[in-house]
Amino acid sequence: MRVTIIGAGLGGLALARVLHVNGIPAVIYEAEESAGSRAQGGQLDIHEHDGQAALAAAGLTAEFEAIIHRGAEATRVLDRDGTVLLDQPDDGTGGRPEVLRGDLRRILIEALPADAIRWGHKVSGVRALGGGAHEVRFANGVTAGTELLVGADGAWSKVRPLLSAAVPEYAGTTLLETYLHDVDRRHPVAAAVAGSGALMALAPGQGISAHREANDILHVYIQLNRPAAWFDGITTERVVAEFDGWAPELVALVTDGDTPLVTRPIHALPEQHRWERVPGVTLVGDAAHLAPPAGEGANLALFDGAELGRALAARPDDPEAALASYEAALFPRSAESAADARRTQELCVGERAPFSLVEFFSAAGTR
Repeated sequence: MRVTIIGAGLGGLALARVLHVNGIPAVIYEAEESAGSRAQGGQLDIHEHDGQAALAAAGLTAEFEAIIHRGAEATRVLDRDGTVLLDQPDDGTGGRPEVLRGDLRRILIEALPADAIRWGHKVSGVRALGGGAHEVRFANGVTAGTELLVGADGAWSKVRPLLSAAVPEYAGTTLLETYLHDVDRRHPVAAAVAGSGALMALAPGQGISAHREANDILHVYIQLNRPAAWFDGITTERVVAEFDGWAPELVALVTDGDTPLVTRPIHALPEQHRWERVPGVTLVGDAAHLAPPAGEGANLALFDGAELGRALAARPDDPEAALASYEAALFPRSAESAADARRTQELCVGERAPFSLVEFFSAAGTR
């Protein structure tokens, strides 16, 4: 059995690593030209029951612990006036340590054979050949045949149409992203309000969030519930106007940005997304269950990859049974997580924000 994986994100890499640990060869085709061709995003909180469990299955617990940003689990919730409603320090017992996505991706890549990833291979099409076999075509003219194909290629997966007609839809919310560098020296007001971990300043339909990252960086997200077309030609001035009346130290997180605003519209697949078993192909991560960001996406992608790898390793002579077993667990897990993500979005920018989120955190802390 040789597994073909489309996409060198966290899910595809976790799958390839677990297969490698179990002696099953796999090749990943990735559109990016190299591992360092673009920035990989911000900090991720990796959970014990899924993300950390996946890394343990991949034999990478020690490598994971070496990249943890200590102290970054601190959480602070404010209202629009800058009043602190919740301030939870990182006492080391949170169970969701923070790491940079780029660091996490790097340890997974380094744990694979040097020839496991084919960089610069952007998929242009996939077609079924019959009997569970498929052919993948790439923009560089290369074609690859495979008898076991895994789509780990994210929200706009080119593999998903083999299984499902579902297409991600705009969820009504867009994030605007910027970074503040050398914050303690150059942006002391923003640094002070953000604290040592995560800050969420929220109101109905809008919010400003920031996360302290290594190397004295603040990663800022502005969240707005607006039609997608509203963000065409967006400027910092237009964004700041939406936060008229907010505390100046919170608005400083927007106006002090050292990088241009990057628009990140939120899309989602149906919460109950699933498909009938199609021989020789399946999905992991956002390709299977894209949902609004709620701290679960990366963890689920890692867990999907590890679980699929373990299923294939347990039944190397019957990959179809392995795929069926994997999907039987995947569908209810994905649906539950997607519903949780929707509820989290409501807590953050719904009609009772930010008090709904504070109540949630307070209740979780008393269990």
